[in-house]
Amino acid sequence: MATWHGLQKDVFLDEKMVAMVHVNKTMKKKKSSFLCLTATKDSPSRVLIHQVKQTDRSAFKKKEVWELSDLKLVDAKNASGDHQDFDLQFDKLYHWSATNQNERQNFLIFLWKMSNKYLPKQRPAFLNFPEEWQSEATPAQESAEVTVSTVIVDETPEYMPLTEREITDLEKLMSQCDYAYSNSAAFMETLARDLSILDGENIHSVLAAEQQVEALMSHLENAISEADKIESQLNVYCDSIQHIQKSIVNMGKKNTTNQVIGKNNQVLLEELENIVSQLDVPYKLQMALIEADLNSPNGLKEAIEAGNALIKAMNADLHPALVNLAAVQEQKKRFDKWRIKFSQSICRYLNNLFIHEGNKEFMSMDGYHHESRLVLPTLDTVHNNLKPYAPLMHWLRQMDRKAFTDLSKVYINSLQKRYESVIRQFFEEAKNRLNAGTLKRGKGSSQDISSSGQTPKEGQNSPVNQRLLAQEREQWKAADDTADREKFDELLERALTQLEPMFLAEQKFCMLFFQLDMVSPTRSNTQSTLSSFSMQSPGNAIATPSKEEAERKMEKYVTEEVRRMMGELFGSLEPELMAFISYNEKIDSFCCMNVLVRLSQHVMLAQDTGNFLSVTFATLLVQVKRNFDKFMTAQRKSIEDTKANRSSKCGILPFVDNFEDFAKIAEKIFQSSERRTDLEKWYRNLMIAMFEAIPRIGVEHQKTPQQVVKMENFHRLQGLLSRLKIAALESYKKEAKQRYQDALKAYVTLYFGRPLEKLNLFFEGVQAKVAQGVKESEVSYQMAFSKQELRKVIKEYPAREVKKGLDSLYKKVEKHLSEEENLLQVVWRAMQEEFIQQYKTIEELIHRCYPNAMITLEFTIQDILLFFSEIAQSH
Repeated sequence: MATWHGLQKDVFLDEKMVAMVHVNKTMKKKKSSFLCLTATKDSPSRVLIHQVKQTDRSAFKKKEVWELSDLKLVDAKNASGDHQDFDLQFDKLYHWSATNQNERQNFLIFLWKMSNKYLPKQRPAFLNFPEEWQSEATPAQESAEVTVSTVIVDETPEYMPLTEREITDLEKLMSQCDYAYSNSAAFMETLARDLSILDGENIHSVLAAEQQVEALMSHLENAISEADKIESQLNVYCDSIQHIQKSIVNMGKKNTTNQVIGKNNQVLLEELENIVSQLDVPYKLQMALIEADLNSPNGLKEAIEAGNALIKAMNADLHPALVNLAAVQEQKKRFDKWRIKFSQSICRYLNNLFIHEGNKEFMSMDGYHHESRLVLPTLDTVHNNLKPYAPLMHWLRQMDRKAFTDLSKVYINSLQKRYESVIRQFFEEAKNRLNAGTLKRGKGSSQDISSSGQTPKEGQNSPVNQRLLAQEREQWKAADDTADREKFDELLERALTQLEPMFLAEQKFCMLFFQLDMVSPTRSNTQSTLSSFSMQSPGNAIATPSKEEAERKMEKYVTEEVRRMMGELFGSLEPELMAFISYNEKIDSFCCMNVLVRLSQHVMLAQDTGNFLSVTFATLLVQVKRNFDKFMTAQRKSIEDTKANRSSKCGILPFVDNFEDFAKIAEKIFQSSERRTDLEKWYRNLMIAMFEAIPRIGVEHQKTPQQVVKMENFHRLQGLLSRLKIAALESYKKEAKQRYQDALKAYVTLYFGRPLEKLNLFFEGVQAKVAQGVKESEVSYQMAFSKQELRKVIKEYPAREVKKGLDSLYKKVEKHLSEEENLLQVVWRAMQEEFIQQYKTIEELIHRCYPNAMITLEFTIQDILLFFSEIAQSH
């Protein structure tokens, strides 16, 4: 009983206990608990079954709570006294073992009674339940609490209707008090209070008059008897009202249950209608899925509509629990069957269509030009033929990834052949046009260019028209073909310009047709919400990437996917374009400059640097830059490897003479180009090589003095740099001028020498004496430097002999210098100035050291000028 009181007091404050049993779970005898049957105090009353555990500190704690309506099965197993097990089934089956047989029996009997009362239609099944338990009365309870609780399950007394007299009396009585209907206890208290007041007044009256007291007592007795009658009558009314209340509560509960059932049925109907409406595919569209007609416009339209309907049905927004319904699974099997059939029809038709489009022949070679312009045809016709089938490809991408991938490969293989053919024919036509112009100008021969216009065979040692700075002038001019170079530049620009729209048109079509700009929502072969759902525990959840990271990954995926497909379609573009470039570089090595400039322009102007065409151009640009560097390296090496011509005088070296033409060609090509820095870098390298090669060749040459080699070539180099006006070579122009002047001075000093040698030696001795301390005016007193000795030396240089020596010198200078640079007069004038300078020096020394001696040379400065002029004119 202490346990009963403890549970009622500590656990079930708002409920009344009806029955209790101390139990253990079967096979777990140590884990004991209490099963308690309770009824709530609110209206309508709810019957609950609790599992209560007792903690170590003798406190009680609810573990499980079940509604009586959730009870599905009660298995008493055996009614014998030695068997204490029983089973209760709610959401699952629970096996219990009671510690007391009486408690077990009492608990099960109350379960039966409460089920009969509160669940007359949906009561649980009672197995192995003895008949005597069903017929006997409620077992007696020892405690008052049990007695009170059992009142709940007592049978309600029969209904006793009120008579008309009773109704009239009751209304008359209760009309005197407003709340008599609603609160009988308050009504009784009011009557008692009024009665107490009357009692006081009566007592005073009795005390006033004994007779009146006796009369009062008589009235009191009558009033008490009447009050007892009223109280008894009120008790009857209260019992009737309680009966009515219970009936109304039962009716309300049944009405609530009916409303819940009706609402549930309505929700169920709506859910079923929603499922049917979402999973239903009209019969007409079913036939379009099974027997797709893709040849006619109407059939294609119906097929697209049917495919969209199937996607919508297979991706219906259903609750995951509804997917496991047998009808839904059966419909899913039908969807899979239609999907496979429809996918096969699409694949078969589009496979044949792709192959057919790929096998179509292109227009003849005459179709590659329009009004004498080379035009690269596009596949707009193919795209227009395939665009109506784009929704079917989108359907395959979502519903059959394997078929979509296979069809994409068929499209790539078919169109790749067509693009390979058109690109190859385009560049062949470009080669033929270039060769036709070359042969027309008589520049080509069977040795250079084959009549078929094919690329020279691999393994050829050097280009047909290789031009190097160190080549002889005649060979350099013979190899010049500006018209061919301009024609090639025009054809190359035409090719690069034509490639871009063709590529962009194909890329735009592929992105639309194959949805390359969309990331696949699933890796499975079919995207469908009717597939089985995998539940993932929160602990195993994968971290969701940020929005920026997801967009970056998506953009990278799309770029790679588009580039991959374009790379497979235009796989022949890079080798064909490189072959065309190489072919022309073998004809004219200067073409590498045109290619470098043109490709750089297209790479820099590309809006989408990540697409396949931009990447291809960038890759080719790297190779072309290498070819350009290789070409310039060959020019520099030709300068470095130039040898002296031993058979004749040197003259202007070929690389100096050819550099002006070289620079003009380069400047014209690189004009306003962003690659000019590359050219200027090589300008400096070539200048350095020339400045090193000219002195080296001057030393090696045996028939021309090295001063002449340097003088003539640096003078020519200075002149051409002045005419070119290249800002990057301004410093080299100044250096060339300085080297030219140094070489001229060195040549004059070396070969003009001192024509009055003995006079010069005589006065060197005079200057030595002066340096030793002899006064200039006293030098004539020296025996070796007397006036007589001076006159003797002067007589050895008559005017006729001087002119004869100058004439011999002129012939020597004329022999040394070349006619190409025409520096003879410049050198002769420099020698004239040198001779006059020496003459003035001797005259000055005579004047200072031999004053008033009347000693002069036999010729004057005017004679010297006349000698030089006559000698120059005579030659």
